Amino acid sequence: MSVFANCSRRGFCLGMLSAVLAPLLHMRSALALPDKLTPLIREATGGAEPKAGRVKLTLPPLAESGNSVVCKVHVESPMAPEDHVTSIHLLSEKNPRPVIARFYLGPRSGRAEINTRIRLAASQQVVALAVMKDGSCWTDTATVIVTAAACGVESKEG
Repeated sequence: MSVFANCSRRGFCLGMLSAVLAPLLHMRSALALPDKLTPLIREATGGAEPKAGRVKLTLPPLAESGNSVVCKVHVESPMAPEDHVTSIHLLSEKNPRPVIARFYLGPRSGRAEINTRIRLAASQQVVALAVMKDGSCWTDTATVIVTAAACGVESKEG
């Protein structure tokens, strides 16, 4: 008698799917920030440890050119005087200058949302970091594959 004799096809498929997705969900929940950015993150957060959540960084998974990549950062915040985002930092793992941008907000900003275009030198991980009024820090990352790089890429002439 087979081990799977009492298992339905649906049960087997769900079991296999959960076995494949469980490690991926665990990787997403673990905060894996590039080591190169650690000093910049400490500077921006004042030494506080950033946590995953509240920040949603949206970048295309594939960018045809690194010259102009659409970027959106949204932070869940009521933007009230007692609870608001004070700054949003965009950091780049492989650009010559790793600080892409720093935005400073207050309760009168209305929404904690940034829509912009950024330059990327290569395929890399981009980090969005939000610092709140209470000192807590939240982050999200996105990986972008760039087919044509920007940011001071030198051409070799032969």
